[in-house]
Amino acid sequence: QVRLVESGGGFVQPGGSLRLSCTASGGPLRFAAMGWYRQAPGKQREMVAAITTQEHTMYADSVKGRFTIASDSAKNTVDLQMNSLKPEDTAVYYCNLWPAGAGASWGQGTQVTVSS
Repeated sequence: QVRLVESGGGFVQPGGSLRLSCTASGGPLRFAAMGWYRQAPGKQREMVAAITTQEHTMYADSVKGRFTIASDSAKNTVDLQMNSLKPEDTAVYYCNLWPAGAGASWGQGTQVTVSS
């Protein structure tokens, strides 16, 4: 069973950057489409970015041009580079299979806070 652990979150001022990493143990990520998701307080979890096994990428409209998802098969990670961060990007960020089914299991995520 693959276990996913998110890391890289933190506190950053508007306009700043963070790089999140999703590290997998128990299986290779390159055989699965993966996604980064986020959940802000009082809101539903939403897909932020996804990458297929052919490395096709897709993004939520709110992050297009600012976020980049990439997989690293050597490290067995899926990373999310986040630039030009805005206060509305504040959320707990999670990685999971894409699409994540209704019964998907979620890890602890990593907190991203964008504030001046």
